Amino acid sequence: MRKLDRRRLERLIDGFSGVRLLVVGDLVLDEYVWGDVDRVSPEAPVPVVHVSAETVMLGGAANAARNVVALGGSVECCSVIGDDAAGRRVADLMKDLGVDPDGLVRVEGRPTTRKTRVIARSQQVVRFDRETFEPPPAAAGRSLLESISRMLPGVDGVVVEDYGKGVLSRRIARSAMQIFREADIPVAVDPKTDLSHYRGASLVKPNLKEAEELAGIRARSDGDLRRIATRLQRMIGGAAVVVTRGQRGMSLFEGDDPGLHVPTVAREVFDVQGAGDTAIAALTLTLRAGGSLHEAAVIANAASGVVVGKVGTATASAEEVKAILPEALAAARGPA
Repeated sequence: MRKLDRRRLERLIDGFSGVRLLVVGDLVLDEYVWGDVDRVSPEAPVPVVHVSAETVMLGGAANAARNVVALGGSVECCSVIGDDAAGRRVADLMKDLGVDPDGLVRVEGRPTTRKTRVIARSQQVVRFDRETFEPPPAAAGRSLLESISRMLPGVDGVVVEDYGKGVLSRRIARSAMQIFREADIPVAVDPKTDLSHYRGASLVKPNLKEAEELAGIRARSDGDLRRIATRLQRMIGGAAVVVTRGQRGMSLFEGDDPGLHVPTVAREVFDVQGAGDTAIAALTLTLRAGGSLHEAAVIANAASGVVVGKVGTATASAEEVKAILPEALAAARGPA
């Protein structure tokens, strides 16, 4: 195992500028209504929020793309969206990010996934979801696979963000994986559902709850976590498994190794939303820049630590990650 070195990690982060990724998956338009609360409604026992601002930003798979760009990499994105106002806003935000929206397939009558959160005093009061879980029509699925094939040349790696919103149906996921295998492109998967159609991926990154559900095993001990990883590896053909564990960091499993637990730095947490997107973006960028999985985990822990200290769907810049690398390294070198 390579010894962890701060200067090498910084060089790997600098190397992100030479990495180009393709992100495929469920896009989300995240809307935020910001305000303050000073009384309860006389109509019902609910808080009255005095709205002061409203913002929109890219979420879901698009948040992974945002994080790739924020960390210094370049990115293409392929997905299915609705031919609606939310879908058009997603395309415009992609353009603002510097990402070509031609990889987005628009489907008339299909709602673009949209999540509206009301935030008062940095606390989420309520969330409204507008979405569908249906797979795209056959013609849209074919168009999506054509977009993936068109965007693939020049790409160093693929990030698959499966939020279970229907875009990555079993048929589409398996066909996309075949395209990636034929192009010999490494694929990192952030899963929510069945892993079997992602067989051949090089990395899978569930959080602890997702890993337990996918494997059908509760993680009561490190031994249970190894059993979970073994089952997930079997599902996808032996790839590396990274289980994110929130404030406990990450657990890494490669081949038959017993597993490596990489603690993270203790930081004040304001919002865990989007931290998984940040983690898989940082992991994939580091691996494609030539880093080991251990080095990738330290950088991803640092990037996630930046993001949870912000409210809303956030990103971590390369400079922000470098700033907390000393803390992340100290945590990683400590007892797991």
